[in-house]
Amino acid sequence: MTDIQDRTGEVAGLVLAAGGGRRLGGRPKALLAHRRRPLVEHAVGVLRTAGVGRIHVVLGAGAEEVRARADLGGCVLVDNPDWAEGMGSSLRAGLASLARTDARAALVSLVDQPGIGPEAVARVLSAYGGGDTLVSAAYDGTRGHPVLFGAAHWAGIAAAATGDRGARAYLKAHERDIRLVECADAAEPYDIDTEADLSHLE
Repeated sequence: MTDIQDRTGEVAGLVLAAGGGRRLGGRPKALLAHRRRPLVEHAVGVLRTAGVGRIHVVLGAGAEEVRARADLGGCVLVDNPDWAEGMGSSLRAGLASLARTDARAALVSLVDQPGIGPEAVARVLSAYGGGDTLVSAAYDGTRGHPVLFGAAHWAGIAAAATGDRGARAYLKAHERDIRLVECADAAEPYDIDTEADLSHLE
């Protein structure tokens, strides 16, 4: 195993897949069909292809159906009963789950961004440098997903994660510490939020 593989083995993937799809008529985003399988399967597959060895998936809306329909074998499934409060609650639940492991960093991806593939994830993963790392994909210089948080930042991120803001407030406060990894040539960071966005699914 190479040094970079040793180092990146300390990073766990965290897929936030709890959203209820309010603007999609209440269809859980994790279960939207993409390439004939639930979207959450695609998100997990992207992380695995990029070299992320262990993955925690935060479920919320339709969690029982997601467990029944999606093949998430090998993943740690984290239930977020407060998913309706917004993405912040899912990020808190996911980081709390990872805090019970020996992971030294979390690579966070969103289930509703299928345009971000393994190449962009691998670029962010390769920028990991230890437990105090803060890395973000960038698209023409603008910060986006995925993001990588060293464990030294988890408590601060969880404390600031409210509503749908996720880690936004924490990252803004620590902007000078973030390493940006340009990914505009390798991914398209659109979200699946509305009926019109469903055209991006295959």
